Amino acid sequence: MSASDGGTYAPAPVPAAVVEPGDFTFAAIGLDHGHIYGMCQGLIGAGAGLKWVYDPDPAKVEQFRERFPDVRVARSEEEVLGDAEVGLVAGAAVTSERCALGLRVMEAGKDYFTDKAPLTTLEQLAAAREAVARTGRKYAVYYSERVHVETAVFAEQLIEQGAIGKVIQVIGLGPHRLNAPSRPAWFFERARYGGILTDIGSHNVDQILHYTGSTDAEVVSSTIANHAHPEHPELDDFGDAHLVTDTGAVGYLRCDWFTPDGLQTWGDGRTFILGTEGYIEQRKYMNLATSDGPGHLFLANGEQERHFNVTGTVGYPFFGRLVLDCLNRTEDAMGQAHAFKAIEIAITAQNQARDLSNRG
Repeated sequence: MSASDGGTYAPAPVPAAVVEPGDFTFAAIGLDHGHIYGMCQGLIGAGAGLKWVYDPDPAKVEQFRERFPDVRVARSEEEVLGDAEVGLVAGAAVTSERCALGLRVMEAGKDYFTDKAPLTTLEQLAAAREAVARTGRKYAVYYSERVHVETAVFAEQLIEQGAIGKVIQVIGLGPHRLNAPSRPAWFFERARYGGILTDIGSHNVDQILHYTGSTDAEVVSSTIANHAHPEHPELDDFGDAHLVTDTGAVGYLRCDWFTPDGLQTWGDGRTFILGTEGYIEQRKYMNLATSDGPGHLFLANGEQERHFNVTGTVGYPFFGRLVLDCLNRTEDAMGQAHAFKAIEIAITAQNQARDLSNRG
Protein backbone atom coordinates (compact mmCIF):
# COMPACT_ATOMS: atom_id res chain seq x y z
CA MET A 1 0.00 0.00 0.00
CA SER A 2 1.34 3.45 -0.89
CA ALA A 3 0.40 6.82 0.50
CA SER A 4 -1.47 7.58 -2.72
CA ASP A 5 -3.81 4.65 -2.01
CA GLY A 6 -5.43 6.65 0.80
CA GLY A 7 -5.20 3.60 3.05
CA THR A 8 -7.03 3.27 6.36
CA TYR A 9 -3.94 2.46 8.33
CA ALA A 10 -4.24 0.26 11.40
CA PRO A 11 -1.80 -1.81 13.44
CA ALA A 12 -1.21 -5.43 12.62
CA PRO A 13 -2.78 -7.86 15.10
CA VAL A 14 -1.11 -8.13 18.51
CA PRO A 15 1.24 -11.11 18.28
CA ALA A 16 0.43 -14.25 20.23
CA ALA A 17 2.87 -16.60 21.93
CA VAL A 18 5.02 -18.39 19.37
CA VAL A 19 5.90 -21.52 21.38
CA GLU A 20 4.15 -23.82 23.80
CA PRO A 21 5.21 -24.17 27.46
CA GLY A 22 8.45 -26.10 27.69
CA ASP A 23 9.51 -25.45 24.09
CA PHE A 24 12.02 -22.71 24.88
CA THR A 25 13.77 -22.04 28.18
CA PHE A 26 15.81 -19.02 29.21
CA ALA A 27 17.58 -17.67 32.29
CA ALA A 28 18.49 -14.27 33.72
CA ILE A 29 22.01 -13.36 34.85
CA GLY A 30 22.92 -9.83 35.92
CA LEU A 31 20.26 -7.64 37.51
CA ASP A 32 22.07 -4.30 37.64
CA HIS A 33 19.55 -2.45 35.46
CA GLY A 34 15.77 -2.54 35.72
CA HIS A 35 15.45 -3.28 32.01
CA ILE A 36 15.92 -6.95 32.90
CA TYR A 37 12.26 -7.01 33.97
CA GLY A 38 11.00 -5.84 30.59
CA MET A 39 13.35 -8.22 28.79
CA CYS A 40 12.09 -11.22 30.76
CA GLN A 41 8.43 -10.20 30.57
CA GLY A 42 8.69 -9.82 26.81
CA LEU A 43 10.15 -13.30 26.40
CA ILE A 44 7.55 -14.82 28.71
CA GLY A 45 4.82 -13.12 26.69
CA ALA A 46 6.20 -14.86 23.61
CA GLY A 47 5.82 -18.23 25.33
CA ALA A 48 9.35 -18.72 26.66
CA GLY A 49 9.89 -20.21 30.10
CA LEU A 50 12.07 -18.48 32.69
CA LYS A 51 13.91 -21.19 34.66
CA TRP A 52 16.86 -19.59 36.48
CA VAL A 53 18.06 -16.30 37.91
CA TYR A 54 21.54 -15.50 39.18
CA ASP A 55 23.09 -12.35 40.59
CA PRO A 56 25.74 -12.08 43.30
CA ASP A 57 23.52 -9.59 45.17
CA PRO A 58 20.81 -11.50 47.12
CA ALA A 59 18.71 -8.35 47.47
CA LYS A 60 18.46 -7.97 43.70
CA VAL A 61 17.52 -11.64 43.40
CA GLU A 62 14.77 -11.35 46.00
CA GLN A 63 13.35 -8.29 44.26
CA PHE A 64 13.40 -10.22 40.98
CA ARG A 65 11.58 -13.16 42.58
CA GLU A 66 8.79 -10.83 43.69
CA ARG A 67 8.06 -10.25 40.01
CA PHE A 68 8.80 -13.79 38.83
CA PRO A 69 8.05 -16.05 41.83
CA ASP A 70 8.43 -19.34 39.96
CA VAL A 71 12.03 -18.74 38.94
CA ARG A 72 14.74 -20.92 40.49
CA VAL A 73 17.66 -19.19 42.21
CA ALA A 74 21.01 -20.46 40.97
CA ARG A 75 23.96 -20.78 43.34
CA SER A 76 26.37 -19.57 40.67
CA GLU A 77 26.60 -18.40 37.10
CA GLU A 78 28.13 -21.77 36.23
CA GLU A 79 25.01 -23.57 37.41
CA VAL A 80 22.98 -21.66 34.84
CA LEU A 81 25.48 -21.99 32.01
CA GLY A 82 25.81 -25.71 32.65
CA ASP A 83 22.08 -26.38 32.22
CA ALA A 84 21.57 -27.87 28.77
CA GLU A 85 17.87 -26.95 28.85
CA VAL A 86 18.65 -23.22 28.82
CA GLY A 87 18.83 -21.88 25.28
CA LEU A 88 19.14 -18.16 25.99
CA VAL A 89 20.54 -16.01 28.78
CA ALA A 90 19.13 -12.52 29.32
CA GLY A 91 21.31 -10.06 31.19
CA ALA A 92 21.40 -6.46 32.35
CA ALA A 93 24.79 -6.33 34.03
CA VAL A 94 26.84 -3.18 34.58
CA THR A 95 27.26 -1.82 31.05
CA SER A 96 31.03 -2.33 30.83
CA GLU A 97 30.60 -5.95 31.98
CA ARG A 98 27.93 -6.95 29.48
CA CYS A 99 30.35 -8.07 26.81
CA ALA A 100 32.34 -10.32 29.13
CA LEU A 101 29.11 -11.97 30.29
CA GLY A 102 28.05 -12.44 26.69
CA LEU A 103 31.34 -14.09 25.79
CA ARG A 104 30.91 -16.57 28.65
CA VAL A 105 27.33 -17.28 27.62
CA MET A 106 28.24 -17.90 23.99
CA GLU A 107 31.23 -20.05 24.94
CA ALA A 108 28.78 -22.19 26.92
CA GLY A 109 26.80 -22.76 23.72
CA LYS A 110 23.89 -20.47 24.50
CA ASP A 111 22.44 -17.36 22.86
CA TYR A 112 22.78 -14.04 24.68
CA PHE A 113 20.23 -11.24 25.05
CA THR A 114 21.64 -8.12 26.65
CA ASP A 115 20.33 -4.77 27.69
CA LYS A 116 21.52 -1.76 25.75
CA ALA A 117 24.21 -0.52 25.53
CA PRO A 118 25.43 -4.04 24.74
CA LEU A 119 29.08 -3.07 25.36
CA THR A 120 31.17 0.06 25.87
CA THR A 121 34.33 -0.06 23.72
CA LEU A 122 35.36 -0.90 20.17
CA GLU A 123 37.72 -3.52 21.60
CA GLN A 124 34.78 -5.26 23.26
CA LEU A 125 32.85 -5.01 20.01
CA ALA A 126 35.66 -6.76 18.13
CA ALA A 127 35.69 -9.55 20.73
CA ALA A 128 31.92 -9.98 20.51
CA ARG A 129 31.96 -10.09 16.72
CA GLU A 130 34.73 -12.70 16.77
CA ALA A 131 32.87 -14.86 19.29
CA VAL A 132 29.63 -14.72 17.33
CA ALA A 133 31.44 -15.74 14.14
CA ARG A 134 33.29 -18.56 15.89
CA THR A 135 30.52 -20.00 18.06
CA GLY A 136 27.51 -19.35 15.83
CA ARG A 137 25.58 -18.03 18.82
CA LYS A 138 23.50 -14.85 18.97
CA TYR A 139 24.37 -11.59 20.74
CA ALA A 140 20.92 -9.98 20.73
CA VAL A 141 20.31 -6.46 22.05
CA TYR A 142 17.35 -4.93 23.87
CA TYR A 143 17.08 -1.60 22.07
CA SER A 144 13.89 -1.13 24.04
CA GLU A 145 12.91 2.32 22.76
CA ARG A 146 12.14 0.67 19.42
CA VAL A 147 11.37 -3.00 20.11
CA HIS A 148 9.37 -2.51 23.33
CA VAL A 149 7.37 0.63 22.48
CA GLU A 150 4.10 0.27 20.58
CA THR A 151 4.35 3.56 18.68
CA ALA A 152 7.77 2.48 17.43
CA VAL A 153 6.42 -0.85 16.20
CA PHE A 154 3.46 0.83 14.50
CA ALA A 155 5.73 3.39 12.84
CA GLU A 156 7.67 0.52 11.28
CA GLN A 157 4.42 -0.99 10.00
CA LEU A 158 3.36 2.34 8.49
CA ILE A 159 6.71 2.77 6.74
CA GLU A 160 6.46 -0.76 5.34
CA GLN A 161 2.97 0.09 4.02
CA GLY A 162 4.34 3.13 2.20
CA ALA A 163 2.46 5.66 4.33
CA ILE A 164 5.20 8.30 4.14
CA GLY A 165 7.24 7.21 1.12
CA LYS A 166 11.01 6.87 1.36
CA VAL A 167 12.42 7.87 4.75
CA ILE A 168 14.94 10.68 4.41
CA GLN A 169 15.39 11.89 7.98
CA VAL A 170 14.94 10.55 11.53
CA ILE A 171 15.17 12.75 14.62
CA GLY A 172 15.32 10.94 17.95
CA LEU A 173 14.93 12.73 21.29
CA GLY A 174 15.88 10.75 24.39
CA PRO A 175 15.37 12.81 27.55
CA HIS A 176 15.61 10.98 30.88
CA ARG A 177 15.13 11.90 34.53
CA LEU A 178 18.38 11.55 36.48
CA ASN A 179 17.07 10.51 39.91
CA ALA A 180 20.68 10.71 41.10
CA PRO A 181 20.13 9.52 44.70
CA SER A 182 18.70 6.23 43.46
CA ARG A 183 21.51 5.49 41.00
CA PRO A 184 24.37 3.10 41.78
CA ALA A 185 27.95 4.39 41.84
CA TRP A 186 28.83 2.81 38.48
CA PHE A 187 26.17 4.93 36.77
CA PHE A 188 28.43 7.98 37.21
CA GLU A 189 31.71 6.33 36.12
CA ARG A 190 32.31 6.84 32.41
CA ALA A 191 34.45 3.72 32.00
CA ARG A 192 31.58 1.64 33.36
CA TYR A 193 28.51 3.23 31.75
CA GLY A 194 30.24 4.22 28.51
CA GLY A 195 29.16 7.84 28.14
CA ILE A 196 25.75 9.19 27.22
CA LEU A 197 25.99 8.60 23.45
CA THR A 198 27.11 5.01 23.98
CA ASP A 199 24.42 4.42 26.58
CA ILE A 200 21.21 6.24 25.70
CA GLY A 201 22.40 7.18 22.22
CA SER A 202 22.57 3.57 21.06
CA HIS A 203 18.75 3.48 21.24
CA ASN A 204 18.52 6.36 18.80
CA VAL A 205 21.18 5.07 16.42
CA ASP A 206 19.28 1.78 16.26
CA GLN A 207 16.12 3.65 15.25
CA ILE A 208 17.88 5.83 12.67
CA LEU A 209 19.38 2.80 10.94
CA HIS A 210 16.19 0.77 11.16
CA TYR A 211 13.68 3.34 9.95
CA THR A 212 15.91 4.47 7.07
CA GLY A 213 16.72 0.90 6.04
CA SER A 214 20.43 1.64 6.36
CA THR A 215 23.34 -0.67 7.13
CA ASP A 216 25.87 2.02 8.09
CA ALA A 217 26.21 5.70 8.89
CA GLU A 218 28.93 8.33 9.18
CA VAL A 219 29.12 10.42 12.34
CA VAL A 220 29.32 13.93 10.91
CA SER A 221 29.48 15.63 14.31
CA SER A 222 28.76 14.92 17.95
CA THR A 223 28.93 16.72 21.28
CA ILE A 224 28.78 15.79 24.95
CA ALA A 225 28.66 17.95 28.07
CA ASN A 226 28.26 18.04 31.80
CA HIS A 227 26.27 21.25 32.09
CA ALA A 228 24.80 21.04 35.57
CA HIS A 229 26.22 18.17 37.63
CA PRO A 230 29.72 19.07 38.83
CA GLU A 231 29.30 16.70 41.77
CA HIS A 232 29.44 13.88 39.19
CA PRO A 233 32.33 14.99 36.95
CA GLU A 234 32.29 11.85 34.76
CA LEU A 235 28.58 12.12 33.96
CA ASP A 236 27.55 13.34 30.52
CA ASP A 237 24.22 15.02 31.16
CA PHE A 238 23.83 16.02 27.49
CA GLY A 239 24.85 14.54 24.16
CA ASP A 240 23.89 14.83 20.52
CA ALA A 241 25.03 13.58 17.14
CA HIS A 242 24.43 14.18 13.44
CA LEU A 243 24.60 11.13 11.15
CA VAL A 244 24.46 10.54 7.40
CA THR A 245 23.45 7.02 6.45
CA ASP A 246 24.49 4.90 3.50
CA THR A 247 21.02 5.39 1.98
CA GLY A 248 21.50 9.16 1.90
CA ALA A 249 19.17 9.77 4.83
CA VAL A 250 20.07 12.02 7.74
CA GLY A 251 19.78 11.27 11.43
CA TYR A 252 19.92 13.53 14.45
CA LEU A 253 19.79 12.35 18.05
CA ARG A 254 19.72 14.20 21.35
CA CYS A 255 20.02 12.57 24.75
CA ASP A 256 19.94 14.27 28.13
CA TRP A 257 19.33 13.89 31.86
CA PHE A 258 17.25 17.05 32.20
CA THR A 259 13.67 15.79 32.53
CA PRO A 260 12.16 18.25 35.03
CA ASP A 261 10.51 17.02 38.20
CA GLY A 262 7.18 18.51 37.14
CA LEU A 263 6.88 16.22 34.14
CA GLN A 264 4.44 13.33 34.56
CA THR A 265 6.89 10.61 33.54
CA TRP A 266 10.63 9.89 33.33
CA GLY A 267 11.06 11.39 29.87
CA ASP A 268 9.15 12.86 26.94
CA GLY A 269 10.74 10.56 24.37
CA ARG A 270 9.86 11.45 20.80
CA THR A 271 10.85 10.30 17.33
CA PHE A 272 10.20 12.26 14.13
CA ILE A 273 10.37 10.37 10.82
CA LEU A 274 10.30 12.40 7.60
CA GLY A 275 9.49 10.69 4.32
CA THR A 276 9.14 11.88 0.76
CA GLU A 277 5.32 11.60 1.01
CA GLY A 278 4.60 12.42 4.63
CA TYR A 279 5.85 12.26 8.17
CA ILE A 280 5.34 10.50 11.51
CA GLU A 281 5.76 11.79 15.02
CA GLN A 282 5.88 9.43 17.98
CA ARG A 283 5.07 10.73 21.45
CA LYS A 284 6.03 7.50 23.09
CA TYR A 285 5.51 7.89 26.81
CA MET A 286 3.13 10.82 27.25
CA ASN A 287 1.25 13.63 25.53
CA LEU A 288 2.45 16.84 27.13
CA ALA A 289 0.06 18.59 29.55
CA THR A 290 -2.64 15.93 29.15
CA SER A 291 -3.68 12.82 31.02
CA ASP A 292 -3.82 10.82 27.79
CA GLY A 293 -1.09 8.38 28.83
CA PRO A 294 1.51 6.88 26.46
CA GLY A 295 1.30 5.52 22.94
CA HIS A 296 0.62 8.50 20.66
CA LEU A 297 1.52 8.46 16.97
CA PHE A 298 0.74 11.25 14.52
CA LEU A 299 0.70 10.66 10.77
CA ALA A 300 0.40 13.20 7.97
CA ASN A 301 0.63 12.40 4.25
CA GLY A 302 -0.99 13.39 0.97
CA GLU A 303 -4.43 12.13 1.94
CA GLN A 304 -4.84 12.55 5.67
CA GLU A 305 -3.62 13.56 9.06
CA ARG A 306 -4.28 11.14 11.89
CA HIS A 307 -3.71 10.78 15.61
CA PHE A 308 -3.44 7.17 16.77
CA ASN A 309 -3.38 6.08 20.39
CA VAL A 310 -1.97 2.60 20.01
CA THR A 311 -1.61 1.58 23.66
CA GLY A 312 -2.52 -2.08 23.95
CA THR A 313 -3.22 -2.48 20.23
CA VAL A 314 0.17 -3.28 18.67
CA GLY A 315 2.16 -5.52 20.98
CA TYR A 316 5.81 -6.38 20.66
CA PRO A 317 6.61 -8.86 17.87
CA PHE A 318 10.36 -8.63 18.52
CA PHE A 319 10.26 -11.13 21.38
CA GLY A 320 8.48 -13.89 19.51
CA ARG A 321 10.77 -13.37 16.55
CA LEU A 322 13.79 -13.61 18.85
CA VAL A 323 12.58 -16.89 20.33
CA LEU A 324 12.03 -18.33 16.85
CA ASP A 325 15.39 -16.99 15.69
CA CYS A 326 17.08 -18.89 18.50
CA LEU A 327 15.21 -22.08 17.64
CA ASN A 328 15.51 -21.80 13.85
CA ARG A 329 18.87 -19.93 13.61
CA THR A 330 17.26 -17.11 11.63
CA GLU A 331 17.55 -13.31 11.98
CA ASP A 332 13.99 -12.00 11.78
CA ALA A 333 13.93 -10.10 15.09
CA MET A 334 17.08 -8.07 14.44
CA GLY A 335 20.06 -8.82 12.26
CA GLN A 336 23.31 -9.43 14.11
CA ALA A 337 25.11 -6.99 11.83
CA HIS A 338 22.55 -4.29 12.69
CA ALA A 339 22.77 -4.90 16.44
CA PHE A 340 26.55 -4.47 16.33
CA LYS A 341 26.57 -1.58 13.84
CA ALA A 342 24.23 0.50 16.01
CA ILE A 343 26.56 0.31 19.00
CA GLU A 344 29.64 0.80 16.82
CA ILE A 345 28.23 4.11 15.55
CA ALA A 346 27.16 5.16 19.05
CA ILE A 347 30.64 4.47 20.47
CA THR A 348 32.24 6.30 17.54
CA ALA A 349 30.03 9.32 18.22
CA GLN A 350 30.98 9.20 21.89
CA ASN A 351 34.71 8.84 21.19
CA GLN A 352 34.91 11.74 18.77
CA ALA A 353 32.44 14.03 20.55
CA ARG A 354 33.36 17.61 21.24
CA ASP A 355 33.10 18.20 25.00
CA LEU A 356 31.17 21.40 25.77
CA SER A 357 31.50 21.19 29.54
CA ASN A 358 32.64 24.23 31.52
CA ARG A 359 32.07 26.68 28.67
CA GLY A 360 30.41 29.21 30.93
